[in-house]
Parts: sequence; C-alpha cells; structure tokens
Amino acid sequence: MNRGNRTVRAMLAVGGMAVALAVAGCAGNAGAQSPRSNNVANDGPLPAEAPTPTAAAPAQAPGAPVVNGPASLIKKTIPKMGSVVTDKDGHVLYRFDKDTKQPAKSNCEGTCAKVWPPVLTLGIPVVDGVDPTLVDSVVRADGTMQVTISGWPVYTYIGDKKPLAWTGQGVGGTWWVIAPDGKKNLTCVPTATPKAVPPPADTAAPTANPTEGGGGGNGY
Repeated sequence: MNRGNRTVRAMLAVGGMAVALAVAGCAGNAGAQSPRSNNVANDGPLPAEAPTPTAAAPAQAPGAPVVNGPASLIKKTIPKMGSVVTDKDGHVLYRFDKDTKQPAKSNCEGTCAKVWPPVLTLGIPVVDGVDPTLVDSVVRADGTMQVTISGWPVYTYIGDKKPLAWTGQGVGGTWWVIAPDGKKNLTCVPTATPKAVPPPADTAAPTANPTEGGGGGNGY
C-alpha cells in the first residue's frame, strides 16, 4: 500500500512538473509576442514613449531682420536685359557667384548683406511668372529664411535707386541679375567690372571677420 502511494505521488509530481513546464512555455511565447504585458505585470506601467524628434530651423539671432510675410517673385521683361525677376516693389534680383546651390547656402553676411540685402520670406513665396518648382528657401546664419531660385539665394542691391534698375550687373565680377530659371542673365554685360556702392554709414566700419561676406567689389 505504501509502495502504491509512493508511485501515485511520484506520478502526480511528474504530471505537475509537465503542467508547470507547459505553462512556462506559453508564458515565454506570450512574452516574446507581447513584452509589454510582462512589464506591466512585473514592473508596473511603462513610461510614455518619447516623440520622434523633428528637424527645425534655428531660432533667429537677436537683431535679425523682422519678416512679416511671404516674399513675392515677379517675372518681368525690361529693356536690354530681357527677362528678370523682381520683388513686389520692382527691385531687380541678383545672385552671387560665391554662394552655392547644392546645397543652397549664402556666403553674403555682415557688411555684404547691407549692400546686397537678402530676399527674406516668412512662408512660401508668392510667384508670378516664375516656375514655383524652382523656388525654395534656405536658412541664413541669423535664422531668417532666404528665397532661392533653382537653389541660388537671391538679393536686391542698394545701388539700384529706382524700380527695374540693374546697376548691380557684373559688380566685382561675381554679382549677376538672375533670370527666372535661376541662371545668370548675361544679355547685357558691362565692358568694365564695376565696384559695389559703399555700405550704409552705420556699417561702413570693417567687420571683425575680414573674410566675412565673400568677395566682390570693395570686398563684398
């Protein structure tokens, strides 16, 4: 009788082990499929997942120009030069040979940008006659957004004293009226290389960085 009891107890023990192993196997599979259920059960609630970071334009530097809305790009045809691009006030736009288009980058900063003000935008530029697929913007060093045409940053010129003037053509051998397709408008090229006009009086002093603003007439 005792021997029989021992046999029964041994059989029950083996059966219990088999059940325990089977349960452990299911738990393991469930954990592989849904590890969160184990964490919640054993370690408490999971912390909320951090959102995926997204790229953002840098904050504007103190003293950066205030931009109140989208820029305007208008295709116009003018005597001698043919097709040009102007802003909403009729200022002819230029591109700078020392900039780059791939990637788009302006190399006109400091005093240079006082003589050649970058065309800035807040939002998507408004176009009239210019292919919108060629228009974009690039972040400047001060955090503002400068309009580009076919990758080239665009500028106005303080030497142009009236709408549709293009006295900046060929300045320093590096500044050119930009065509609506982003190429240089070389319809009319000066026979001599002109120099840029002096910067405004409050910016006439040399900058701390002698290389700032790239090249061109008068150093910009």
